[in-house]
Amino acid sequence: MLEVTYDQLHAWLVAFFWPFVRLLAFIMAAPLWGHDSIPRQARIGLAALIAYVIAPSLPPLPAVPIVSWPGLGILVEQLLIGVAMGLVMHVTLSVVMAAGEYIALKMGLGFATFFASDIGENTVVLARFLYMITLLMMLALNVHLMVIEILADSFTALPIGAHPLNADAFEAIARYGGTIFRSGLLLALPVIAALMIINLSLGILNRASPQLTIFSIGFPLTLTAGLALLMVLMMDLSRFLENLFQQGLNMLQQVIALMAG
Repeated sequence: MLEVTYDQLHAWLVAFFWPFVRLLAFIMAAPLWGHDSIPRQARIGLAALIAYVIAPSLPPLPAVPIVSWPGLGILVEQLLIGVAMGLVMHVTLSVVMAAGEYIALKMGLGFATFFASDIGENTVVLARFLYMITLLMMLALNVHLMVIEILADSFTALPIGAHPLNADAFEAIARYGGTIFRSGLLLALPVIAALMIINLSLGILNRASPQLTIFSIGFPLTLTAGLALLMVLMMDLSRFLENLFQQGLNMLQQVIALMAG
């Protein structure tokens, strides 16, 4: 007759529970896996599946009861690690959202918004369109698999309960937030510069010929030119996204290294 002792059952539960918490926190916080269109049951099941697969290859886990104050501390620690890594991916993909808002504002499409349930607020249609293209490119380039690989390797670089987290990692994440404005403006700069030249030309034309109704031709012209410039921008968008994804993956590894001290 097969007998399972309490110590064996607790060891099996610990080997599965701590990795599951970190993986679930990341999946809930990451932009692709945490989208509202994905059911919660699917996210929990994915985290449980990955935890079950990587559990045999994990470093030795601390002999700490789950229901205890030290166990609660480890639980909070794993939540922080998972959410921090998910936040890095959020910042990376928010670059394209910022670029779309900059372009839409210059094109005169800042009023074209709709309610996005996943972020809980109104968002510009053009920014959302570029964001969906970025998610599709992320899947096409297998970036989601690279992120999961880095997440699985984090248990080796940052063992569970081995040492306290280094606060420098959270400062690095905060500084990485500047990428949204820096890289977003860099992506939108060609379109913004061209539209600015068009608006400047229309202003000079209006001063030279006051009888010309600038409002009747300004909006259609900037909108048409903006759409044409977006078509040109799409031709080079893949190269920009590849560099952006590589930057995000490098930041993930840097955050893990900083947390480990």
